[in-house]
Amino acid sequence: MENIREILQITMRRFGVLDKNCCSVGNTEISLVQSHILYEIDNRNNPSMQEIAEVIGMDITTFSRQIQSLIKMELVDKRQSLNDKRVYELQLTLQGKAIAASIDTQMNQYLDEVFSFMSDFEKETVIRSLKLFNSSMAKSNMCCRPVK
Repeated sequence: MENIREILQITMRRFGVLDKNCCSVGNTEISLVQSHILYEIDNRNNPSMQEIAEVIGMDITTFSRQIQSLIKMELVDKRQSLNDKRVYELQLTLQGKAIAASIDTQMNQYLDEVFSFMSDFEKETVIRSLKLFNSSMAKSNMCCRPVK
């Protein structure tokens, strides 16, 4: 029988999930977590801090530290919601949008290269399988929680 965990471990390593810094844009080094945060902010309309923290599965205290570092890097703006003064909304700065776009381009180029070694049928099979796998993970009681 296939060692599924080993297959996933190798996939994670090759995808760079374990790298401390995932991306470098100009002189800016971005960690994997920061790239996820930038991606999620960029793909939502003025999301709250809590919304993004929940989406990436991070506690709000750790998330706040990440946001503070992204603010210092001038990649993210944080402002109080006009509707609810207890809520802070996030938005990418112009530099943050440029970095997010550059990371997106790098990732798409990487994926395009990986898929170039497959037939169209194999590519479609992988994508369909990943969608099914993600859907099944979302149904799991253990999904998105650290293993104890």
